[in-house]
Amino acid sequence: MHKRKQVRAIVLLSGGLDSILAIKVIQQQAVEVTGLSFSTPFFGPRLAQKAADDLGIELMVKDITPEHFEIVKNPRYGYGKTMNPCIDCHALMLKVAGKIMQEEGYDFIFTGEVLNERPMSQTKDALGLVLKMSGYGPYIVRPLSAKFLAPTEPEMQGLIDRERLLNLHGRSRKPQFKLAAEFGIKKYPNPAGGCLLTDRLFSNRLRELLSFNADPSMRDIRLLKTGRHFRFADSVKLIVGRDEKENMLLASVCVEGDILLTTTELVPGPTCILSGKGAERFVHKAALICAAYSDVAESGECTILADDRISGQKSSMVVIAERGNRTLQRIDGEETVGKIAHSS
Repeated sequence: MHKRKQVRAIVLLSGGLDSILAIKVIQQQAVEVTGLSFSTPFFGPRLAQKAADDLGIELMVKDITPEHFEIVKNPRYGYGKTMNPCIDCHALMLKVAGKIMQEEGYDFIFTGEVLNERPMSQTKDALGLVLKMSGYGPYIVRPLSAKFLAPTEPEMQGLIDRERLLNLHGRSRKPQFKLAAEFGIKKYPNPAGGCLLTDRLFSNRLRELLSFNADPSMRDIRLLKTGRHFRFADSVKLIVGRDEKENMLLASVCVEGDILLTTTELVPGPTCILSGKGAERFVHKAALICAAYSDVAESGECTILADDRISGQKSSMVVIAERGNRTLQRIDGEETVGKIAHSS
């Protein structure tokens, strides 16, 4: 008798409880599982790597930044509550997974999606749409909700037993928690998503950035996660560090075309990057904001050092921070403090 071929599958692994449970359900059928996670400026493989290590499975990580960012800018099927293009994003991930499946000889793909758990991307229509967009629909299994969905090729070919798949649905997490206990899974992340595009503040900043620059650099996008942001002109922006870690990061990513502002050692304060064409016209205004977020006393004098990577010159100026005057709008909608009272 011929030994039956080892069935192999790729799982889209987020690291959340649903994807972990999906792996456990499929592994019960003696399927060899390999995880697949993705990297962009908006999400990464950190939780997926931990889950893969805990489960003892291999994890592949694919950087999909260029194609994913085009989707973020112009999703065919729109956004969720913020700038999250979930339907288009999931279709892209499954398309990438499908190509790997073909090239490396896997038998099918599966995910941890649960029918109707999320109102935009996990309705029956949305799940079907993603299958069609991916180009690999017949080979994509949703084991947690399989009994509510049409049979897939792996089921019809006898590679997996449909009767051993599940019928979870809806937004309640109680069935998942019960199933986790049955599998002996005690630690798992909270159900909140790990995608920055679902964060209101980050999405506001990204939308604002794209309104002034349709093709921002990856540095510009990654810096949306850091500091306080101020817009001085269409092309000029200030980022103010909020703590030592952010100050060090801003100092490390300052490049030609930026102006780096800091306080002296006498007055602890933020590190700031002023960037964009014409940034030198706003140095004094940026210096005031830098002083306003320093430890200088109210209405006190503060020396700001400016390292101009545009001209190569270094200079200093003295400003008076007046915290009582609120004159500028931050990009995220909160107001900054102070105005230029004096400079030299």
